[in-house]
Amino acid sequence: MAEIVALVDYGAGNLHSVENALKSVGAEVRVTADPDALRTADRIVLPGVGSFKSCAEGLRAIDGAVEAMTERVMVGGAPFLGICVGMQLLASRGFEHGMTEGLDWISGEVRPIEASDATIKVPHMGWNDVAMTPHARNHDLVEPGEAYFLHSFHFHADSGADVVAMSDHGGGLTAAVGRDTVLGVQFHPEKSQGYGLALLERFLEWRP
Repeated sequence: MAEIVALVDYGAGNLHSVENALKSVGAEVRVTADPDALRTADRIVLPGVGSFKSCAEGLRAIDGAVEAMTERVMVGGAPFLGICVGMQLLASRGFEHGMTEGLDWISGEVRPIEASDATIKVPHMGWNDVAMTPHARNHDLVEPGEAYFLHSFHFHADSGADVVAMSDHGGGLTAAVGRDTVLGVQFHPEKSQGYGLALLERFLEWRP
């Protein structure tokens, strides 16, 4: 029996493009935010487009969804992938439109990208390098290459050991974070062509 990938539907955008990308690499996808479905999913993917605040509030507005997801991933050990704002929500808190609590699965804060000079455009948009850190966890999932980014805020992890990959846009930006069965990527695999699809394929085969 094929494993079920729960793609969390909490009104945070880019849902269908992520669903199509997962299906294209062979995933059996269940688009849901039902707590019972999250508790029984084999893998969970949390997408996200928009602000940290709106995405966090949207997720918490679904009764029992955060608790079910936390139980399945942090206790049950189901592999988890957060994409873009879905990755940022792993942080302890974010500072977009005020301070908002995150899931606090990976200790850190999501802060604005600070351009080093006027030639550096914010948001960070388009193709950019993904470079592995020397201590990268989940290195078998994220590989060096080029991916598509679109964001104005980025993840400042409290521990460098949680930073899997970096990108450079007038200074270092966190491209991926990870710990145990949890991986978050700032870039969009569903928009990153072969590089992104290969990552999703590895996620489906991941046995942390």
